[in-house]
Amino acid sequence: MFSCLNKASPVVSRAFRNQVAAHQFAMQRLQSSAAGALASMKGRHFLSIDELSNDELTGLLKLSHEYKETYSGSSVKGTDAAKPLTGDSLAMIFQKRSTRTRVSSETGAYLLGGHALFLGPSDIQLGVNETMKDTALVLSRFNSIILARVFAHSDVTELAEHATVPVINALSDRHHPLQTLADLMALQQHFGDVKGKTLAWVGDGNNVLHDLMYGATKLGMNLRIATPTGYEPDSEVMKITEGLVKENGTAAIVSTTDASEAVAGADVVVTDTWVSMGQEDEYAKRIAEFDGYQVNSKLMSQANPGAVFLHCLPRHQEEVADEVFYSDASLVFPEAENRMWTVMAVMAAQLGKL
Repeated sequence: MFSCLNKASPVVSRAFRNQVAAHQFAMQRLQSSAAGALASMKGRHFLSIDELSNDELTGLLKLSHEYKETYSGSSVKGTDAAKPLTGDSLAMIFQKRSTRTRVSSETGAYLLGGHALFLGPSDIQLGVNETMKDTALVLSRFNSIILARVFAHSDVTELAEHATVPVINALSDRHHPLQTLADLMALQQHFGDVKGKTLAWVGDGNNVLHDLMYGATKLGMNLRIATPTGYEPDSEVMKITEGLVKENGTAAIVSTTDASEAVAGADVVVTDTWVSMGQEDEYAKRIAEFDGYQVNSKLMSQANPGAVFLHCLPRHQEEVADEVFYSDASLVFPEAENRMWTVMAVMAAQLGKL
């Protein structure tokens, strides 16, 4: 077919050669810029951000930016770009429903040439007639990577203990590392270098905060955290982050129950749901105890000029007012999109296919 094109149309032939050249150039850029920093991730699990070195975190973010440029069609159409995961498959265990995690992982695997399988609670024997250990051993024989969105963090660590392929923690009650990658990517897209910026968290000291504490500190950001009494981040996570603060030379963490105090002087304001899946019976209690923690224009006015807002979604109006959520300061939708570029980077790094 190509020889016929050459004879019939030199213009078509030239265009085709240009397309191939652009494709090769794009892949050379990806390989040269990220491969060195991420070589150590090949074959490893991805369970929390603190397990990454600073170079690995920076490398994943750099690869994520490059994947966005390549696969969203700047110089090479996403459909024409390289497919490094051709022949690879992703088993996705979902104990919890999801929009962003499922769609980003399935679509990202497809863009890289791989195949994703959604395994919901009613699709496999896990938790009914089969243990996590046996599930890990079986899926490892079929799939290249296992991604798991679970309730208990012990489930994903048990999966990782027995799996013979890399495991991705797509959310547990203790960690949400994929969300942190997407958040940090959004901040880099907006600010460029985030070193020296101050991030304020207003809300529940939950799994999303835990990894964001690690990741933001590793990139040189300062932390200010406001939670109601009894909703502070895990003490062990706080201890690890304090160690990262010393290593990275950032300011001492400010912990308070006053949202205004946390937001004062912040460049980034972040919140999350106050009632996570599995906590529905605590709804009335939590709504009462989080009174005064809504991110609204009054609260945002206490942050630095040009401050931005993040929320991992889905959101409820008691957490953030429309006047902030849909404002120019809101990065929530680029943040959501970045869930795809970042999980693509993790998968490619784990398989060593950069």
